[in-house]
Amino acid sequence: MSISKDEYSKMADKASPNSPILLNCVKAFLIGGLICTFGQFLNMIFQNAGLNENEIKIATPCIIIIITAILTGIGIFDKIARHAGAGTIVPITGFANSVVSPALEFKHEGMVLGTAAQMFSIAGPVLVYGIASSVIYGIIYYIISLS
Repeated sequence: MSISKDEYSKMADKASPNSPILLNCVKAFLIGGLICTFGQFLNMIFQNAGLNENEIKIATPCIIIIITAILTGIGIFDKIARHAGAGTIVPITGFANSVVSPALEFKHEGMVLGTAAQMFSIAGPVLVYGIASSVIYGIIYYIISLS
């Protein structure tokens, strides 16, 4: 039995549930906003503790990454991300989750071939292209600054 692409598309659309786009956008906005508000709260705590601006810039993302890694490790962050969608991907929490999740998933294969090898399977391309882009930008900036 052969069906056309149009018929298959209609069957797939009929079988798949509709996504509540507006509700998903609101959840992503609210939960992403809460994450960013928590980051600002950490900034104020560190400022009141007497840290200078550079120390605050280092401490805040580190704390957020550590909390995200712990929440991912105990299975809570995935439940939050299921509701928040892009609200958890856009802030730095998405990066921490993309490193920890594959590491946990492949830990049964051992420390080297499992955890270490798979840790950057999702975040690796982001790092490669981010670093490559920054190097290219740096070279262009250097060449322009010579003039």
